Amino acid sequence: MSMPMVITAAMVGAETTREQTPYLPITAEEIAEDAVRCREAGAAMVHLHVRTPDGKPSQDAELFRAAIRAIRKRTDIIIQTSTGGAVGMGVDERCGPLTLTGEDRPDMATLTTGTVNFGPDVFWNPRPLVRDIAKRIRALGIKPEIECFDVGMIDEANALAKEGLVELPAHYDFVLGVPGALSAREDALDFMIKSLPEGSTWTVAAMGRHQLPFVELAAERGGNARVGLEDNIYVSKGVLAKGNWELVAEAAKRATAKGRTLATPAEARKILRLT
Repeated sequence: MSMPMVITAAMVGAETTREQTPYLPITAEEIAEDAVRCREAGAAMVHLHVRTPDGKPSQDAELFRAAIRAIRKRTDIIIQTSTGGAVGMGVDERCGPLTLTGEDRPDMATLTTGTVNFGPDVFWNPRPLVRDIAKRIRALGIKPEIECFDVGMIDEANALAKEGLVELPAHYDFVLGVPGALSAREDALDFMIKSLPEGSTWTVAAMGRHQLPFVELAAERGGNARVGLEDNIYVSKGVLAKGNWELVAEAAKRATAKGRTLATPAEARKILRLT
C-alpha cells in the first residue's frame, strides 16, 4: 500500500496578479481563510509567498509573520515558506522568512539549487548563493524542500549533502513547465524520480494546464503534488478557480480516484520527516 499523498497548496506566488484572477489571496486574513478551506479540501501543507497591500511580491518578515499567525490561529496545516521570492530579489531579501523564530518559525523552507531561465527573466541561484540560503535554513533548524527546475539541481543537492548543508534523504519539489526550463513531460518526471537519493520523498508542481494531470501521474507513482494559484489559475479550460481550495479539491478527487488516501498534516509531518 502506498503512503498517503501530501497535497501542497501554492497559494500566492510572486507572478500571479489580481488582474489575472480576482480570487488571489493577498492579505494575511485572505490567505488564512483560503488555507483553512485548502485544509478542509485535502491539503496538508501550504507553500507561502506574501504580498504588500497593493499586491506587489514581498519577502518582508513582518508580512510572513502576520500570515503565519493568521493561518496557525485557524488550522494545523503545515507552513512552508519560499526563499525564492520574486525574480531580481537579493539573497537577504529572499531570506526574510528565515529570520522568524519561536512560534512564528515556518515548518519548512524552499531551497532552489540552481539557476534557470524563467520566462523572459533569469531565476538567479549561483552556487555561493545556494550555499548561503542552505546555511540559513539549517541554522533555523528546519528542513528544506529542494526545488528542482531541472535534473542537475538534484545533483547539486547531492553536493550540498557532501558539504554537510543538506541531510539525505531529503524532500524534493519538481517544478515542471516553466518557460525556459524543463518541460512538463511524463518522461521528464520519471527521470527525475529515478535520479533521487534512496529514501527521498518528492512532490511535483506542474505549471498551467499541466497542473492537474500531473497530480494523477504523481498519484500513480506514489509521490505527492502541489497545486494552487501560484502555478495555475484555472480549474478547467477557461474556468477560473474560485480559490486555491477549489484546485485542492480537484486534486484530491483525482488522487483518490487513483487509489491514494490524502495525508493529514500529522501524517505529512512523518512522511516529510518533520517530526
